[in-house]
Amino acid sequence: MAQSVLHTAASRGVADHGWLKSFQSFSFSGYYNPERIQFGALRVLNDDIVEGGQGFGKHPHDNMEIISIPLEGELKHQDSMGNAAVIKPGEIQVMSAGTGIYHTEYNNLPQQPAQFLQIWLFPNKRNVTPRYDQISYQQQAVPNQWQQLLSPNPDDAGVWIYQDAWFHKGVFDANTTVPYQLKKAGNGVYVFVIDGSITINGQQLNSRDALGVWDTDAISITTNSKADILLIEVPMTVA
Repeated sequence: MAQSVLHTAASRGVADHGWLKSFQSFSFSGYYNPERIQFGALRVLNDDIVEGGQGFGKHPHDNMEIISIPLEGELKHQDSMGNAAVIKPGEIQVMSAGTGIYHTEYNNLPQQPAQFLQIWLFPNKRNVTPRYDQISYQQQAVPNQWQQLLSPNPDDAGVWIYQDAWFHKGVFDANTTVPYQLKKAGNGVYVFVIDGSITINGQQLNSRDALGVWDTDAISITTNSKADILLIEVPMTVA
């Protein structure tokens, strides 16, 4: 029988640094909740708002898969691998930190806030050579259908990471039934509502609410309004 855990938007950790406001689905930095450490391989999901011209100074990462999904504005990225890029809504960025990298992330627009989802997953392979990638997915978006943004397979749609994980995103009209079949046995799904209202297994979710579901091979979502949904499938055990 499927099990689930509800994370409402209001129950998230909040950090307000002036230049940064961060809503944290899992324990992060100054926010600690022993019941909210991770969901399987999903370790961090921060809903971040960065003020114009501000950002994260040079800092290190290692042995983590780091994904950024901009929702509003622009982010300027630079790293110790020599990459320099601007990412915008409709794009996804991934870094396999592996043996170690340094990077900076700044709001590229001086007068406008930038909002993005910062997501970390534990890798299934440690100490890899660090790598960076970003793609645009906006042009391939089809209404009322899941669009794959990330997978474990370099030859598959979207970016890829060192983990048996899949990200799908979609914008669905109201009163739509949205099925999802898990890709791998033993995985779970973390459904994050970017905007709108949906129902899963009788549980209503509104904007920025999330529901983790596991011990199942499929889920079905019903939209109560037009809804923008991010679905993260991850292994429930981490080696």
